[in-house]
Amino acid sequence: MSEAVKRKPELPYELQLGWRYLRAARGGSDNGFISFIAAVAMLGIALGVAALIIVLSVMNGFSKEVRDRMLSVVAHVQIYDAQGGALPDWRATAAKARRHPQVTGVAPFVAAQALLGRSDELRPALLRGIDPALEAEVSDLAQQLRGTLLKSFKPGRGEVLLGAELARQLGAKVGERVTLVLPDVSRPGGAPRMVPLTLAGTFEAGHFEYDSTLALVPIADAQALFGVKGPNGLQLRLADRDSAPELAQLLSAELGPGILVRDWTRTNRQWFESVQIQKRMLFLILALIVAVAAFNLVSMLVMTVTDKQSDIAILRTLGATPRSIMGIFVVQGAASGLIGTLAGMLLGLLIAFNVGTLVPAIERLLGTTFLPANVYLISRMPSDPRAGDVIPIVLVSLLLSFIATLYPSWRASRVEPAQALRHE
Repeated sequence: MSEAVKRKPELPYELQLGWRYLRAARGGSDNGFISFIAAVAMLGIALGVAALIIVLSVMNGFSKEVRDRMLSVVAHVQIYDAQGGALPDWRATAAKARRHPQVTGVAPFVAAQALLGRSDELRPALLRGIDPALEAEVSDLAQQLRGTLLKSFKPGRGEVLLGAELARQLGAKVGERVTLVLPDVSRPGGAPRMVPLTLAGTFEAGHFEYDSTLALVPIADAQALFGVKGPNGLQLRLADRDSAPELAQLLSAELGPGILVRDWTRTNRQWFESVQIQKRMLFLILALIVAVAAFNLVSMLVMTVTDKQSDIAILRTLGATPRSIMGIFVVQGAASGLIGTLAGMLLGLLIAFNVGTLVPAIERLLGTTFLPANVYLISRMPSDPRAGDVIPIVLVSLLLSFIATLYPSWRASRVEPAQALRHE
């Protein structure tokens, strides 16, 4: 039996020296300025990566929050008459829609723009006539109100439900009268009609646009008010809201050219597109911050190479190849970038997962509000960290850090031993 002692495989000396130089640059170098530059480079990368993760997470959360609140009021798919009038044979159209397995609810509606007034206040409103019995199948808001406000919401009583913000703007309280201002369709150009309605209750969708404009009445009352013989549209709810665009295309082909089918992604298409554009631009802008921080590694490595001229010369005389010398400084720079990137990722995720707690604390400390509801649609700072954002950020940071090491490492590999040792 062999008595030879089995030795553990050692790491390549390029890795060992690169890590040793990094540790020296972080705190043990004779040149304190090199240590300072190394710390700034890693801190800059960490802050840049953290900022990217936090900003994109907040944008994801903002988009998700607004979309969810929007879809608590807006149906996944809406079917209209192409001419803007009553939907012909809406029951047959509803039956065709229900044949699709992903459709879980169908409800008719009547919708039109109007004005609501009280005293000296006059506000624009979207008046929507709903069937209280069917609306809960297609609307989260109606599901919440089904056992309360919608339970006694009957046609013929002249009642209306208003968004809480709209009621506040009008100064109306439950039980008080508001005036619905409508054009007189029987006499074009004539004086508008004034229809008194009783405020039966208020609701909060959590979306400022709807809380400040939406008014609900029974569908039979809406048909009488607007002079239409039936619903001018259908609302559909789907088991999977992301399948709405595909179903809308299928229904559009089935129902023919006289029917207009729109899904929720088209209802607010400009808003969703603007959010995506802003997200891409912010990624590019903040990626430049990471790039600037990563290229601080160039300064750190150039000064390290200058400081280690004699070490490089001794290694060359001992047989180290230019490729090995280059590898030592690539390891040092890449390790700095890796540490900064990982630290930034951990910091960014820590803040992103706790934004809902940190932001209110900062608002109370400063006595201010970062998200006024009448400007940003929601009043709290949401956050939704996603692997699809974090992974590209980490990869881009590591790539920029690696690129930043190439020139100083190449320069180190070109050091001539005789010239470097001449001044020692």
